[in-house]
Amino acid sequence: MRRGHGWTGDLGRRDVVRIGTWNLENLFRPGDEGGPADPAVYEAKLAALATVITQIEPDVLAVQEVGNPAALADLAARVDGEWHCATAGVEEGQRPIRVGYLSRLPLTEVTEITAFPEKLDPIQVDDAGTRLAVLGRAALRARVTVGGSPIDLITCHLKSKLLTFPPGPDGRPRFDTRDEGERARAAVYALSRRAAEAATVRAAATELLDGRGQDRPLVVLGDLNDVPEAATTQILQGPPGSEIGTDGFAQPDRGDGQRLWNLAALIPADQRFSRRHRGRGELIDHILVSHALVHSVGDGDVRTDGAGPTPRSTTTRACGRTRRARTTAPSSPSSTSDPCSVSAGERRTEWPSRQAPRDGCPARGSA
Repeated sequence: MRRGHGWTGDLGRRDVVRIGTWNLENLFRPGDEGGPADPAVYEAKLAALATVITQIEPDVLAVQEVGNPAALADLAARVDGEWHCATAGVEEGQRPIRVGYLSRLPLTEVTEITAFPEKLDPIQVDDAGTRLAVLGRAALRARVTVGGSPIDLITCHLKSKLLTFPPGPDGRPRFDTRDEGERARAAVYALSRRAAEAATVRAAATELLDGRGQDRPLVVLGDLNDVPEAATTQILQGPPGSEIGTDGFAQPDRGDGQRLWNLAALIPADQRFSRRHRGRGELIDHILVSHALVHSVGDGDVRTDGAGPTPRSTTTRACGRTRRARTTAPSSPSSTSDPCSVSAGERRTEWPSRQAPRDGCPARGSA
């Protein structure tokens, strides 16, 4: 977002801010549930992540799949400079991964977004009739200030397309079934959750915009677990029309005050994916911005190539679960992979509920 010309002398008062989103995939400390058994594996992961962060130089990086909030502080400590961290909480019974921010700019007005909006009824999520009225993973709102002007951010990690089924006779979770009726119902439950979660994030964006998106900079970003054309992704956009690359983009209309624009169309075509699934590129990590920002984003400003090799999704035969491939430790500074996991992809943009979460983690990196 270019809000002036040149630098004004200190971070937070310049005219360009670089914002990205990155699924860090299971960033757990050794000894944590789901964490690596070998501390060397954890250190290799942190080193690989820190190398990429240093390379892309984000001012604000929205992150997903942070396990222990202390792990995000560990990562911040391995990147030069001063960093501010914030993470969402995890409710009892939920898988302990969360969204958060790693930011060179101070984070203010940090608030969790969890409950479905009014008039959206609880949704059925399994054959037992269990109903939920909250996000499976809390979204997190924050504000940064650039050039004296506030920019609001909401990061989220929506329900994946992974299907889960009741435990089998051995008591272990199942990720596949031979009952096609059961499979179809599970797909409906997953889709319903993702749609309701998208609607919840959209409601938070609508409240922040308040019909004045022309004057209110807002960025919604994260792992949406579906492609730009998916109905769940498009829920976040608000009023239809005026998409980037169409004739209506440059024409003001009554929807501009509430609309969000997906910046996917500005990614070079050969980079327009953040993972490979079954041999095909998929863009499931997204950045959407309000009218106050969209016309400040120039050609070449949005990219997915900063994080090195693109993660590949593979099917694990034992349970049919789709997951990102694991690889050896990086052999070059551009790689993001390590023996623990591979990132879901990073995207950056260069431009001239509840109160503060329980798990804040302010950290300072090495000078």
